[in-house]
Amino acid sequence: MGTPYTDEFLPDALQFRPESPLVDIGANLTHESFQRDLADVIARAKAANVTALIVTGTDIEHAEQAVAMAQQFKGVYATAGVHPHDAKGWNSDVAHQLKALHGQPEVVAVGECGLDFNRNFSTPQAQERAFEAQLGLAVESGLPLFLHERDAGQRMKEMLRSWRDDISQAVIHCFTADRATLHGYLDLDLHIGLTGWICDERRGHSLRSLVNDIPLERLMVETDCPYLLPRNLPAKLKGRRHEPALLPWIVKEIALWHNVSETELGEATTRTAQRFFRIDAAS
Repeated sequence: MGTPYTDEFLPDALQFRPESPLVDIGANLTHESFQRDLADVIARAKAANVTALIVTGTDIEHAEQAVAMAQQFKGVYATAGVHPHDAKGWNSDVAHQLKALHGQPEVVAVGECGLDFNRNFSTPQAQERAFEAQLGLAVESGLPLFLHERDAGQRMKEMLRSWRDDISQAVIHCFTADRATLHGYLDLDLHIGLTGWICDERRGHSLRSLVNDIPLERLMVETDCPYLLPRNLPAKLKGRRHEPALLPWIVKEIALWHNVSETELGEATTRTAQRFFRIDAAS
């Protein structure tokens, strides 16, 4: 259930405001495609009852930009980390800068960090080195972890298992893997972030059968915008850039496969995100 709202950018069919305030835990608003209309993007998110946005910091530059956004806009927060694609550039200076960022009140998680053995833009050895160091920074700061993993589930679980008693919380952002990997993460008491991947009948069909295995208190929702535009949208979007105002359509799809109402899923994921990131998501 929800209500429409009026916006000149989004087609009428996409303007939908759910009853429950939502938290987008993964928005890449530092992407260049948002430079021209960032304030409007955030305003549209609020109109769609997406009342809190976690802007992903994937390296020092983008983490600093995310912090600046959080300082400018109410309800916007930042993460700070080094993505595995950029792990080859890890050094003591980067570690020092990240540590300083983690002390900023706007930063609510360490990351995006982790392992990506699918594309290997950095070698697996470089990725593990940078990830291990950021696990240490998470312990030192007490912040939760915002994690990336592709085709590296076994090694990710091994590394997290050795740190699990020391880190506070962790979320596997944009989860797309198989049942065994999912249950391995849940056994480690991790959280799971789901995106519009589940709305894609070509790639997301296997994920749909796993959604009901994720306890609501372990589930969070995200757009990963401008990427992963949902394929369940009832109208075409000019330019095909994904944005936080479309999160309700992802919630709609996840609720269908979790066999709960959209309102129940929205309320549960918002409570989980508030607790995980220690933020307020009031409308």
